[in-house]
Amino acid sequence: MNNFTYTRATSVKDAVQKSTGDRNAMFIAGGTNLVDRLKVFLDEPSQLIDISRLEMNRIEKTSGLRLGALVSNTAVADHPDVRRDYPILARAILAGASQQIRNMATVGGNLLQRTRCPYYYDTAFACNKRQPGSGCPALTGVNRIHAILGASDQCVAVHPSDMCVALAALDAVVEVSSPKGKRQILFTDFHRLPGNTPQRDSNLEPGELITAVILPPVNFAKSGVYLKLRDRTSYAFALISVAAAVDLTGEQIKDVRLAMGGVAHKPWRPTEAEKFLIGKKADATTFQQAAEIALQQAKPLEHNSFKVELAKRAIRRALTVSAKGGGVV
Repeated sequence: MNNFTYTRATSVKDAVQKSTGDRNAMFIAGGTNLVDRLKVFLDEPSQLIDISRLEMNRIEKTSGLRLGALVSNTAVADHPDVRRDYPILARAILAGASQQIRNMATVGGNLLQRTRCPYYYDTAFACNKRQPGSGCPALTGVNRIHAILGASDQCVAVHPSDMCVALAALDAVVEVSSPKGKRQILFTDFHRLPGNTPQRDSNLEPGELITAVILPPVNFAKSGVYLKLRDRTSYAFALISVAAAVDLTGEQIKDVRLAMGGVAHKPWRPTEAEKFLIGKKADATTFQQAAEIALQQAKPLEHNSFKVELAKRAIRRALTVSAKGGGVV
């Protein structure tokens, strides 16, 4: 590691002020991803600002729920209001990482974890995320786990989070603070596609600190399911994941939420497929057509074309289970 200073923030205002004017400052809370990156020189901050003791560790009832940025993943997944009203979120969290990591990982940190692309983590390889303009070896290398949607010739990495897929489906809102004050960012606008700036994962501005994630009321979220397909059941990142919630009037789809993981640089919301589903009969034919629409822009690489069909099947399965009332897939 490079030399850096360590300071402990006493308040949100203090944390933001400490980072002002220092583009190489980084916030640290649970550190479950950041410390890994520090060990292999992916991040070389000038200072680490410890925010772990700030008053952002509560889940508060609003019209929906407000999740403080420092609430642990375990606390979110175990919270009775989350389990009752947003089971899709609890299931997504429990599908990711180990219990020990969930105990340390925070809501805000989960949003900011970086890709697990092996070329990004191995500094022997070039990587546009690490050094813009150096190249993307995954384009011509082993790219089995990489993106099939929304990628560019600069980067084909995928976002690793399970929790973020559920938050995208739930239309969550990210609350941030900066020297300019507070602002809110729609969750679907929080993360970025790579384009020509793959080094930027989110639309956070320098010095901005995530303070909370807000869940709006979703009356039919109780039907939500989270389906994660991976190489092994235990502690593996998703090849494909799907968060789905269907609201029915009789057999007709009144509303629907759909999001995918393991397919793009950010949690992917197939809005055209959602629009197609509204007003349709909830049956196998409709779900198959929606899956085709969701993947119609897919551009698989040499080793991951299997993801296209796998994603279609996962969408059909998740929608089918949700339409039957939800529960474990």
